[in-house]
Amino acid sequence: MARSLRARATALLAAAVLAASTLIAGAPPAHADLQHPRQAFLRGSVGGLFLHWGMRTAPAHTSCSAWESAVVSGGFDPDYWVAEARKLHTQYIVLATFHSRLGYARPWPSAIPGSCRLTSHDFLRELIDATNAAGMKTILYMTDDPQWWNEGLGSGQSWLNSSAYSAWKGHSVDLHTRDGFGEFSYDNFFEVMNRYPDLGGFWIDNDNAYWESHNLYGQIYQQRPNYTISNNNEDTAIMDMISNEQKTGMTPSYDYPQAVYTAAPRLIEADFKLPSAGSWWYTGTDNSVDYKLTLGRLITNAGSSIKALMAETPMKAGRMPPAQEAFNDFADGYLDAIWESLGGTEGGGYMYGGLDPGFWNDGAHGVTTISKTNPDLHYVHVINRPSGSTLRLRDNAYKVAQVTNLRTGAPVAFTQTGGWLTLSGVSSWDPYDTVFKVVTGGREGIIPPSSYTMSASSQTASHPAAHAADGDYLTYWDNNNAATVSLRFDLGTAKPVQYIGINQREDSTTYPATNSARINGYRVYTSPDGTTWTQVKSASLPNHRGVQIIDLTRVTARHVRLEKVSSHGIARLRVDEAWIGSDYASSGTIPIPGPGRLEAENPPAICDGTIDSNQPGFSGTGFCNTANAAGAYAEWKVDAPAAGAYNLVFGWANGATADRTSTVAVNGTTVATPAFAPTGAWTNWTTTTVSATLPAGVSTIRVAGTTAGGAPNLDFVDVVADGPAPVEIQAEDCTILQGVVESNHAGFTGTGFVNGDNVVGSGVECSVTGPVSSLAVRYANGTTADRPMAVTVDGVAAGTLTFAPTGAWTTWTSASLPVTASAGTHLIRLTATTATGGPNLDRLTAA
Repeated sequence: MARSLRARATALLAAAVLAASTLIAGAPPAHADLQHPRQAFLRGSVGGLFLHWGMRTAPAHTSCSAWESAVVSGGFDPDYWVAEARKLHTQYIVLATFHSRLGYARPWPSAIPGSCRLTSHDFLRELIDATNAAGMKTILYMTDDPQWWNEGLGSGQSWLNSSAYSAWKGHSVDLHTRDGFGEFSYDNFFEVMNRYPDLGGFWIDNDNAYWESHNLYGQIYQQRPNYTISNNNEDTAIMDMISNEQKTGMTPSYDYPQAVYTAAPRLIEADFKLPSAGSWWYTGTDNSVDYKLTLGRLITNAGSSIKALMAETPMKAGRMPPAQEAFNDFADGYLDAIWESLGGTEGGGYMYGGLDPGFWNDGAHGVTTISKTNPDLHYVHVINRPSGSTLRLRDNAYKVAQVTNLRTGAPVAFTQTGGWLTLSGVSSWDPYDTVFKVVTGGREGIIPPSSYTMSASSQTASHPAAHAADGDYLTYWDNNNAATVSLRFDLGTAKPVQYIGINQREDSTTYPATNSARINGYRVYTSPDGTTWTQVKSASLPNHRGVQIIDLTRVTARHVRLEKVSSHGIARLRVDEAWIGSDYASSGTIPIPGPGRLEAENPPAICDGTIDSNQPGFSGTGFCNTANAAGAYAEWKVDAPAAGAYNLVFGWANGATADRTSTVAVNGTTVATPAFAPTGAWTNWTTTTVSATLPAGVSTIRVAGTTAGGAPNLDFVDVVADGPAPVEIQAEDCTILQGVVESNHAGFTGTGFVNGDNVVGSGVECSVTGPVSSLAVRYANGTTADRPMAVTVDGVAAGTLTFAPTGAWTTWTSASLPVTASAGTHLIRLTATTATGGPNLDRLTAA
C-alpha cells in the first residue's frame, strides 16, 4: 500500500534535513556582512510591527487543535494585521508564535512532531501573502530556549513532545535540554526555508550552540540568499541586524538610542512594547498606551537610523485590544502629517551629516533627520519643547537658508551666528513632535580633512589616527584604551582655527553612563611647529550621542592637539571622524532650479497656506492649500537659461462648487487670469497651461486667488520652453524589463500599467523624440516604502526617482526629474534599484 501524503512529505523533509546536516563540512564559513544587497529592504524601512501571539494568548489553550479552531472561528484575518502595521507606518511584521512562553506553537502545518502544529490552516502562509500584497515583508521569530516547557501546565506536563520527535528522528532527543531543543528548532528552520521562499527572514532570540556548531546561519544565507537574520540583544557578526529589547531608565524616557551600543552602518533595531504595562502578549487586560513615550521612541530611533520594532498584543483571533487600536488610529493621521521627515531619511548628526541632535536650550530635547536624497534638506524634531518661544541648536557648519513649520508650511524666523541656529517666535508647540523643515545651502568653514596629517599618542595597528580624518565612517581611530590620550592635527601650514568637530564612535551606551566610551574632560593645545604647545581650552564634553563641537577663541596655528584627560565611563575612545573649522557658517541661499517640474512643497517655493497631503493624486510629497482669502498665493522661482517663450503648466484641483479664479503673474506682471473651474473633487487633479515670456535668469511665478475662496489647491508648475508639445508614452508600449502589463488597479490611463518584478533591475525602456528637458512619470505605490528607480538617457545616468508611497495601488500620482536630451530619438530607461522593484508605472511624459 502506498504511504499517505503526510508520511511521504515527512520522509522527504527528514531527508532534506539529513542532507543539510551532511553538507555542513562543505558549506562556506560564516562571515559578517556589514552591508549586503539583501539588507536593502530593512535599510529602507523605518520600523516593524512585533506580534507575540500563540497558544497562551488569553484565554490560553493547552490543545493545539482547540487553539487553531478558536483562531479561525474568531475571524482571523492577516489583512487586519497589515492594516494596523500600515497605520503605524511600518514596513515589516515579525510574527512571534514559536515562542518559549507562548506554548511553542508553530503557525504552519509542520511535518515535524515535537510541539503544536496546525492541521487545517497555514497562518504563516496567509500572513506572508498579505504582507507581500502590501509591499511589506513577514519575518519569523525563532526561539532557542526550552526552559519554559512546563509554564502554565500541570506538574509533569510539557509543551514539548520529546518522544514524538525522537521517533521521527530515529534517535533519542530530549527537547527539554538546550542541545535537544537546538536540534528540533534547527530542523524547523529548514522546513520553513523549504516551504516559504518568499519569507523575509528570521528574527532569532537568541543563539544556540547546536545551531552554531552546525553552521545554521551560513546555510540560511546559502539556501535563501534573500533572507535577513536578526538577533535579539546580541551583536552577532554574521547576522544582519541587532535588536535591542525594551530599554528603559533613560532621561528623557523616550530617548531609546541612549541604551544602544552599536555603530552605524550596522543595521540596528529597537524592540519595545506599546502597552505601557504588562506582558509582551495579551493576558486579558486592555493595557493603556503612553502616546508620548511611544511616538518619542519611534522618532528618536529614526533620528539615529535605528529601526523601531513596535510590539502589540493581538487577542485570540488577531484583533488588537481597544487601547492599541485607538493608538494605531491616532498614529495613522499623526504620522501622515510629518512622514516626509521620517520616511526616506537618516538620523542627523552622525555619519550621514545633518544638524545637531539631543539636548538643546531651556529644557528642549529632540533629534534631527536628513534626507537620503538631498543633503541640504533637514528636519528638526522637537519632542520636549523649550520653556520659551526660542529653540537653539548647533548648525554643524550648514548654511541655513530657510526654516518652515513642516505641518503648516509657515516660515519660521531664524538667525545663524557663532555656529548656532536660533529659531524664534515659535508660539505653538505640538505635544509630541514639533517638526521644522530646514533647507541649507551646503556647508562652509571646514578645513578639508584630506589636507591634514593625523597622529596620536596611542593607537591600535588596525585603527590608526589617520582613520579619524579620512572621510570614511567605516574606519575609525582607536586609542588602545589609554586613560589619557591626544589626537593631533597637522594642517600643513598655519591656518585660522575656530573649533574642533568630532563624531565619537557610537559603539557604547550613554545610558548607563558607566559603559560610555566618550570624552569627559579635555584640553586643547595649539602650536606653530609641533614642539612648543600653548593650552587654549580646558573643559568637559557632555555624555551625549552625535556630533560634538569644541569652540575655541579663534587662533592661527598649524598644529592642533585634542587631549582626553578623563572619560565618562570606560577608557576606550574611538573616533569616526574629527575636523577643524576655520570659520562658522553663515546663512545660505536656496539654489534656484531651472526649467522643469517645480513642486509647490519644495523650497524655494512659497505657500501662503499649508502644505497638505490628504488629497491623493498629487505629484511629489504634497501640495499647496492656500488660505481662503483674496490674495492667497503659491509662488515659485525658476532660473531660465535663456530668455524666450515658455509654457507654464499648473497642476491643480478644485473640489469646491465655484471657480477659484486666480491671477498668474511673472515678476509681478499678470500674464493670465485662469478660472480654475471645479474639478468635481479635491482628488481630481488636472492641468492648465499659461504662455509667458521669461527673461534669462531668475524669475518669480505667482498664482494668487482673486476671491474670498483663495486659489485652488496647487500641486506644481512645469516650466517648459515653448516648442513641441509634451509627449506622453504609455508604459505598456515600452520595452518591459522583467515585468508584466496588468489592468487590475483602477485609475490608470491607456490600456494598462506595467507591474515590474520585485527585483533590482526591473523596469521599462521607452523611445522618445527630443529635445527633452524634463520627465514626469505617473505611478502608483501601494506599499509603505519608497520604490526608487534609476533613470538613464541613452545609457547615461540622469538621476533617481524615489516614487514615494501613494497610499493605495489605485491612487496614481506623478514624480518628475530634469533630463537633457537633444533633438532626435533617445532611449529613456527606468530600472529598480532595490529588491522590492519599482512602483506600478502608468505613463511617461517627456517635455
